[in-house]
Amino acid sequence: MYWKFRKTIPYLVLTILAVIFALPLLWILLASFDANASQAVKMPSQWTVENYKTILFNQANQRAFGNGLLISLGQSVLVVLIAGLAAYPLSRYELRYKNMFLYTILFMTSLPITAVMVPVYKMFLTVGLYDKIGGLILFLTATSMPYGIWLMKNFMDNVPVELEEAAWVDGASTFDSLRKIIAPLMFPGICVVFIFTFSGSWGNFFVPYILLQTLDKFPASVTLYQFFGQHGMVIYGQLAAYSAVYAVPSIVLYVLSQNYMSKGFNMAGAAKG
Repeated sequence: MYWKFRKTIPYLVLTILAVIFALPLLWILLASFDANASQAVKMPSQWTVENYKTILFNQANQRAFGNGLLISLGQSVLVVLIAGLAAYPLSRYELRYKNMFLYTILFMTSLPITAVMVPVYKMFLTVGLYDKIGGLILFLTATSMPYGIWLMKNFMDNVPVELEEAAWVDGASTFDSLRKIIAPLMFPGICVVFIFTFSGSWGNFFVPYILLQTLDKFPASVTLYQFFGQHGMVIYGQLAAYSAVYAVPSIVLYVLSQNYMSKGFNMAGAAKG
């Protein structure tokens, strides 16, 4: 009896946690179709799609979602490209201070972004990057580089060097081997870095709120905050619809990348075949 009780406890705890996480999602789904939505989780008394129409056909919301996609995609592409180029020598060459550099990168991943925002804000004002989406993308890219390089290096370590050496014998350059040999084999790793970067950027509220001033340049994450301030009383149905639409890009990106991520490193042992 005691043994069965001990085995039941972990499942009970996991069930409670699942319910805690599921309730907010359930509220979003139900309230977004409820004409009289409230804070309570309940079945809609009157089903409607007007909440989604109001959100999707609002030009300010469309612009905010466009800004968010521009910032997140721009940052993700830059992180993948730059981190991949930086990870190559760390993975393939014996550098003098490589371990110290890697530990420094690992330490930088633990630095809270709030600790550097005051000097960054001052620097952006000085160099003229304040309230510019391009400057924001550059800063977000810089903050994402430490974990991007670390992850890319670990994925690149799993690609056999013998495959590159065979390509070099056939006359390929280092860049050719990186583009035609390493990148295809570590594509699942590239997807992981891209998804992590995109998700972090898409949900980032604090940095765009500090470094941008013009309302037309705010991404969707900041506009969600402005949505609360524009109404004396929050319209929960529209808020839920906005939240549902806001979650779509991350979900779609994750679903589309599953095909590649599930493949893993199937060619990791090709050199031994």
